Amino acid sequence: MSTVEVAFSALPIHVRTARMITKAVALRSGVDDPLLDEVRLAVGEACSRAVEAHQKHCPDEPVSLSLTDGGGRFSVSVSDRAPDDPEDGLSMAVIKGLADELEIVSSDGGTTISMSWPAR
Repeated sequence: MSTVEVAFSALPIHVRTARMITKAVALRSGVDDPLLDEVRLAVGEACSRAVEAHQKHCPDEPVSLSLTDGGGRFSVSVSDRAPDDPEDGLSMAVIKGLADELEIVSSDGGTTISMSWPAR
């Protein structure tokens, strides 16, 4: 099992970088080609949601991205430190439709959206 962790400034331009890193790690982890677009899109939506929340509430705090492979799964967690309700909005509907498994943990200290997909 290996993990890649990235923290990035809450700027929309960094969401593209997060998607590119995610795709590269997903490929290395053995995610099948047909799922790569779903992984990339779901992570992009989660990162965009986190960036938007940070820009409103805590623009100087970084967004965290954690990518893990192991146990036949490729897992991604996107964490923010904003007090927004993650269940609202189109982004969450898109993420729910794209992630094979999804867990949302929210508190006053922020939200972590954890997603996973099968990998070889």
